Amino acid sequence: MSLKKLDLFVCLKLAIWAEASWTYAALGDALGLSASEANASVKRSLAAGLLTPARSGEDAKPMAARQGLLEFIRHGIRYAFFESPGRTRRGMPTAHSAPPLHAILQPGAAPPLVWPDPEGEARGQVFQPLYKTVPAAAKKDPALYEVLALVDAIRGGRARERELGFELLAERISRPDGD
Repeated sequence: MSLKKLDLFVCLKLAIWAEASWTYAALGDALGLSASEANASVKRSLAAGLLTPARSGEDAKPMAARQGLLEFIRHGIRYAFFESPGRTRRGMPTAHSAPPLHAILQPGAAPPLVWPDPEGEARGQVFQPLYKTVPAAAKKDPALYEVLALVDAIRGGRARERELGFELLAERISRPDGD
C-alpha cells in the first residue's frame, strides 16, 4: 500500500476541519469523493503515519498527525509529488499566485500558476492539483484553498516561496496544544 496525492488532500482537510465526529460520507462530500474513496485514503494515511488512530469513544475518528504531516510536507512533498508548470490555460490561482502568498510576494514576470478550471478567473501556467476535485473543494472552503495553495508553493516553488509557504502552512495546521 503506497501513499497517493489524494491521501495528502484528505489529510490536509482533516488537519483544518473543526468537525471532530465527521463521517466518511461528509468527508467525501467536502472533497468531492465517494465515502469509499475517503475511507481507503484514511486507511493509507493511517498506515503512513499522517493520521493518528481514533481515540476511544463511539464517534471518535482518525485525526491528522500534525507534526508528521508537516515533516512530510517540508522534507518530502517536492520529491514524492513533484509538479512542473505546464501550458497556459484558464484556471484557479495556486501556489504563490493565490492567497495568502500573492499578497506577500511581488508578482514576477512569469504567468501565474493555476489549477485547470474552465470557470477559473485567471490565465496562467497549469499546475496539476493533488487530486482532480481540488478546485471544486477549494471553492467551497476558503481555509482549505489557502492550505492547498501553500502546499503547492512548497511542491513547486522557489526556495523563498517554499520557506514562506511552509511557515504559513504550519501556522494554519498546528494546534496550540503542541500536537
